[in-house]
Amino acid sequence: MTITLKAEPLTSDRFAPYGEVIETSRHGSVAMNAARFERFNDLCKVDLMNGGHVSVSIARCRTPTSLPLRLDMVERHPLGSQAFIPLSPCKIVIVVAPPEESVDASALRAFVSNGRQGFNYRRGTWHMPLTSFAAGQEYLIIDRGGTESNCEEHTLDEVVLVEVD
Repeated sequence: MTITLKAEPLTSDRFAPYGEVIETSRHGSVAMNAARFERFNDLCKVDLMNGGHVSVSIARCRTPTSLPLRLDMVERHPLGSQAFIPLSPCKIVIVVAPPEESVDASALRAFVSNGRQGFNYRRGTWHMPLTSFAAGQEYLIIDRGGTESNCEEHTLDEVVLVEVD
């Protein structure tokens, strides 16, 4: 059986059950550095468990994804949140399911960013692996570092196709 998901525009309200959208358009700012900059604070919650530490990384796409997007596996991080912020404008497709013990393909939702948004998965939220449509695209990653394994994978019973306009 195949399930087809239509990616809807990523908004803070739609994504709230799964995490936060990281963007400046909906948040107040404070001046910094003699008011030469605007600073947008606390755009997402970094959630860590079991003595982990904040890890800041950069991922660069080596093999771009092409459409149609076919999904047969999701993953989650039970010990910490995971944020992705594009370092240059790009469209990002995100597929998520609630942070429950198991995941059913019928619970998946698909979103597409506006090219400037980042996102933060809540601890335990099921999600597709990071994809990119362009080789060389880079993403800042903020997640949990530590020695304990923080990634669980689940193979879906159905094939999921994601439609993106």
